[in-house]
Amino acid sequence: MEHFNPYLGVIAICIIVIFSYNFNIISRYTNIPSVLLLIGLGIAIRQGLQALQIEVGENLVHLLEMVGIVGLIMIVLEAALELELSREKISLILRSFFIAFFGLFLTSFLTAYIIYRFIVADLYTAMLYAVPLSILSSAIIIPSVARLMKSKREFLVYESAFSDILGIMFFYFLLSEAGKSSIGGIVLNVSLNILSTVVLAVVVSYFLVWLLQRINSQVKMILLISVLVMLYAIAKMLHLSSLIIILIFGLVLNNYSHFFRWKLRSWIREERLKPVLEDFHLITTEAAFFIRTFFFVLFGISLELIDLVDLNAALISLGIVGSIILVRFICLKLFRVKNMVTELFVAPRGLITILLFFSIPAAKQFAGFSPGILLYTILITSVIMAVVLVVKGKETERFEVLEFDDWDELDKEIAELKNAGPAG
Repeated sequence: MEHFNPYLGVIAICIIVIFSYNFNIISRYTNIPSVLLLIGLGIAIRQGLQALQIEVGENLVHLLEMVGIVGLIMIVLEAALELELSREKISLILRSFFIAFFGLFLTSFLTAYIIYRFIVADLYTAMLYAVPLSILSSAIIIPSVARLMKSKREFLVYESAFSDILGIMFFYFLLSEAGKSSIGGIVLNVSLNILSTVVLAVVVSYFLVWLLQRINSQVKMILLISVLVMLYAIAKMLHLSSLIIILIFGLVLNNYSHFFRWKLRSWIREERLKPVLEDFHLITTEAAFFIRTFFFVLFGISLELIDLVDLNAALISLGIVGSIILVRFICLKLFRVKNMVTELFVAPRGLITILLFFSIPAAKQFAGFSPGILLYTILITSVIMAVVLVVKGKETERFEVLEFDDWDELDKEIAELKNAGPAG
C-alpha cells in the first residue's frame, strides 16, 4: 500500500460531511431517516476500498467505539437541551419514563427467550445479548421526528432518552452484579448507584452553570464539552450511571429558571447566560451532527454483507422485531396513548445497540450469535420507522403549526359550550 496522503483524507472527510448534509435535506422532504443513507454510504465506501484492495483494518472497531461514546454524550446532551420542564409536562415525562421502563424490561425478557430458545443455551448470556436489542436509539429518533407534532415529538425524545439511560444501566448491571450477591444486595447497590449519580449530577450541573456565565474567555464551549466528556468517562470508570450526569446538566442549563429559584436566583445573570445557552445549543447540534455522521458511516464500513445472507438470522430478527412491536403496543395501550400508530412503529435500534454489543467482554461472548441478527434488527426497525414517517408525513405537516397538547381540556370546554346553549 502506498504512503497515505493526508490531503486525500481531508477531502474524504469533507465529502462525507457534504453527503450527510444533503441526506438531512432528503430526509426532511421524504421522512426517510438520514441514518439509513449514512449506513448505505459506509457500505458503498467499503465496497470501493475492497475494489481498490485497501484493507479496512481491525482498528476500525476501536475507532467506531470511541466515536460512538462521544456521539452518545452529544446526542443525549442535544436531547436534554430540547426538553422544557413545566407543570403541564409532568404527565408527559412520567408517561414516557414508565413506557420506556416497562418497554425495556419486557422486551429484554421476551428477546432473551427467543435468543435462549434458538441460539444460546444459557439464559444469562441470552439476556446479555437481548438488552442492547431492546434499547431505543435516540441517535436515530431525535433527528427523524423533527417534523412530527410537538406532543408526539417530545414524547419520543423523552422516551428514547430514558430508554438509553435505563438500558445502559441495566446492561452494565448484568455485567457487574449478576451472580455476585443476593437480590436484596443487588437492589441496594443499584439504588445507591442511581442516588449517588443523581446527587453528583445535580451538584456538578449547578456548579457548571454558575461557572459558565462567569468565564470571560471566548473559548468556553469546547472547554465545557471537554469537562462533560471527562466527567462521563470518570463516572463510567467508577461504575456510575454516566448518562444521568449529561441528561441532568442539559435539563438544568435549558431550564435554569426552574432550578435557580429563591436565593439561588442571585447566581444567575440572564443577560450573560441566555447568549451562552444559544451558543451551546448550536455547538451541540453541530457536534452531534458531525459525530453521528461518522459513527454510522464507520458502522457501514465495518459491516460484512455476508452476514445478510443468513436466513436463520433474518427469521430470528423478525421474531425480535415482532416482540418489540408487541410490547410497545401493550405499553402504549396501558398508558392510554392516543392515535399511537406513529409511536408504535417509531422504535429503531442503532448507536446504543452497536456500542453495547462491542462492550460485551470476550469471556461472555457467544460465537454462535450471528452479527446478522444485529444488522437485520437495526435495518428492519429503521425501515419500518421510515415507512411510517413517510406515510404519516403529509398528515404531520398539516398539523405541525398547531402546538396544543391538552386535548382533553379542549373537549371539556367544547362540551361546556354546548351545554350552555346560545346566549340570551
